[in-house]
Amino acid sequence: ESLHSCIGLLGISAGSLLLAVHFYSSLRAAPLIPSTTLGVLLLIVSALLAYAGIRRSLRNASLLVSLCLTLSALWSGYGVILILAGQRVLPGPGDARDALVPGLATFTLALLLLAVVGFLCGEPLLALVAAAVSLASAHEVALHCSSSLGPSAVACSHLSVCLLGGYFALGRILYLLTKGKVALPGTDLTKKKAQEQGRANTGSTNPFSAPGLLLNMLSASVFCCRLLGVTHRLFLGHVPWLWVAGTYQIGICVLSYRAMDVLMATAFGFTSILKFAGGYCLLYPTWQPEEPSLPTPFLVVFSILFAVLALFLSLQSPVDGLYLLVFVSYCIALACSPRGFFAGGPQGVAVAIFLASALVALIHLYNVRARAKIPTGKGAVKALLARSSLLKLQEGPELHAPYLGYSKYADAEVLTYACSVLASFALTATGDPQGPLATVVIPWVVVAGGILKLLGGSVAFARGKTLESSAFILYSVMWIIWGLTRYGGLCGPSRSFHTAVGIISFMLFNSFIVFCSLFLNMAWFFYSLAFMLIAVSFLLDAIHALPTGYDIAATLIFGLVSFYCFLAALSSSTFEGCCLPMGGPVVQLSGVGAGTTKCLHLPARKASSVKRIADILRSGGTCGIPTDTVYVLVAACSRPDAVEKAHRSKRQAQDRPMSLWISSLKQLEPAKHLFTPLLWDFMEAAWPSPISLVIPRGEWVDFLGMKDSAKYVGTPQSVAIRIPDCSVTTHLIDLVGPIVVTSANPTGEADTTHHNQVYAKLGDKVDAVLCGGPSPENIASTVVDCTKIDSGNIGFFRVGIIPKSQVLQILEQVQKK
Repeated sequence: ESLHSCIGLLGISAGSLLLAVHFYSSLRAAPLIPSTTLGVLLLIVSALLAYAGIRRSLRNASLLVSLCLTLSALWSGYGVILILAGQRVLPGPGDARDALVPGLATFTLALLLLAVVGFLCGEPLLALVAAAVSLASAHEVALHCSSSLGPSAVACSHLSVCLLGGYFALGRILYLLTKGKVALPGTDLTKKKAQEQGRANTGSTNPFSAPGLLLNMLSASVFCCRLLGVTHRLFLGHVPWLWVAGTYQIGICVLSYRAMDVLMATAFGFTSILKFAGGYCLLYPTWQPEEPSLPTPFLVVFSILFAVLALFLSLQSPVDGLYLLVFVSYCIALACSPRGFFAGGPQGVAVAIFLASALVALIHLYNVRARAKIPTGKGAVKALLARSSLLKLQEGPELHAPYLGYSKYADAEVLTYACSVLASFALTATGDPQGPLATVVIPWVVVAGGILKLLGGSVAFARGKTLESSAFILYSVMWIIWGLTRYGGLCGPSRSFHTAVGIISFMLFNSFIVFCSLFLNMAWFFYSLAFMLIAVSFLLDAIHALPTGYDIAATLIFGLVSFYCFLAALSSSTFEGCCLPMGGPVVQLSGVGAGTTKCLHLPARKASSVKRIADILRSGGTCGIPTDTVYVLVAACSRPDAVEKAHRSKRQAQDRPMSLWISSLKQLEPAKHLFTPLLWDFMEAAWPSPISLVIPRGEWVDFLGMKDSAKYVGTPQSVAIRIPDCSVTTHLIDLVGPIVVTSANPTGEADTTHHNQVYAKLGDKVDAVLCGGPSPENIASTVVDCTKIDSGNIGFFRVGIIPKSQVLQILEQVQKK
């Protein structure tokens, strides 16, 4: 974390130094750094700052995250505008000034908010840096608006930022390299680490909300400045600010899923679409004299989606829910204005968005670090819903539990279904066939239906939803290709055959998804089937055989089905119990997707659960249990039938025999005389640990009561045995006795690292699963060959979590003893 802080501070210093040199030499006939070169360098620095902000630990939600991401967005937009100016794309005398002022004014206020919160929350280092950058941006705005202020004042401000950032970065580097022996004044990390550890659990759950809200200020300021007369017109120079804000908000959306904040992630996905649409509208007049038209039905649907999301978000945070209502009015204003983003009505609402974003961002920034929070109304909503017997909010660590195993991301299905609604209703727009780009459809279809749906598919794949992720990714590719082909004017008469062949290929893929969805649930079956209607309309349109009204009907059906799935996903992620059912599978299968399972899933934290698993093992059952490494399938040695059942269910390969686990060497005490003293001492010194010892097979195996099933354990010459370093596992073995163990996955597959994967991989062949969540380690145990230990030699079949050097050190200590 200190390294990432150093990278962030050095990046701030580097960017400020570049700008200082630029402004010092701006009065020269030939500046030291040309505009294009400076723009490229600022883009490199902004990428470095984005890396430092993203890599910052989520446990310590420092304001450095917001500072790095905010400055990264500022210098990204600034760099693109400088590149445009250097390439003579902005030839007018006031074009560069009109392009830069909205972004600089926004970041002046945004960085000032960061500085105020930093001083209030005891982070003076970051507060000073933020205040210095804010002052530099304010000086640059003044330079563009008044000739009385020279560029040297702006250069001095940037130089002060460079010196501040360099000083604090140097202090942290020295502290790191000298391990705390050398610390420059004000950069001692000892007190700071103590403060961060004390505040680790008091901050906001989503430290990325504030940067996302500041980006809403950026896009709104472009239209605010035009309404207030600060800029003379809306033109190409403003597109970088809008598209940078949209791109960064898609990144903030992903990071919000990483922070397990589904609703804010969905909100940022929605607002990013508006930014790309605004940029498209400003870009279009560069090659056509008229302004593009916005499809009214689509904007009405978008306002409804915003309103529904605001309702659910108000249950989590009423302040954030009220904030989203401003975007509802924004969509309605756009729908009512023929000129869209160029009209005064939507620009007036943009002023409200700017002010509301600043206020809500200040609340989020303060609540990230402060102990005493600014109330957002969440407690009042919880108290109100506590009186209701129908609605109960979901809370707790299992709120975002993935379908299969551990995932670092929350579920993105809410956003994905909403994007399906947006893309489908966008297709209802009837544009001019001779000028398809004049109707703003591409941003809704490509960004919403394509990019954001692709994002949702990637998150679904990370959560173990193979079918859903495959469908989302397939549909996103279809929306992108068809959106660019149809509404980008690329589909001509000569390309109809080739387009039709491609669409038929997609329909074949979707047919497979429709078939697979029969085993998932009813909602997914109708969702995939409705998309087939969309694909048929694409095909008929490509071959010029589309019946009148068919495409409208198909898109409406798909949009309504997607809207129902959107509501169902929202309600299931917010309330306990399924308020809007998705339906059961049309075709039942044993195993995953069969609805209810016969396999018991018991929490490992309860002693009663361990006792019940022990009863099942004593009765001849096989169970999946957590260990100090990965999940394993176990059977009691005292039940030979269970040992044979475990061997059959696992489809055990001959070269991977099952092993033995005990909880203490006392369980082998009756057969101690059958072990050599060196081997016994080595086992005593090595355990409990994730070290499996392969020892010679002998009469001691008969003491365990496996009878004929002993042939399934080990090889005719040796047996692997160990004592696990896991209190739950050893307590279970204390209750049952020695157990036979094998990995909880079919032979040849990856190790099982979550209790949900045990049943998914083994199905009804396992009688119960002891649920302990994600495995503490994703690496298996180290397997040591001790068959020739008496000669002083050991080998290694597998080097796992315990390194070879540590095992050899244990042997050396035993030999000395």
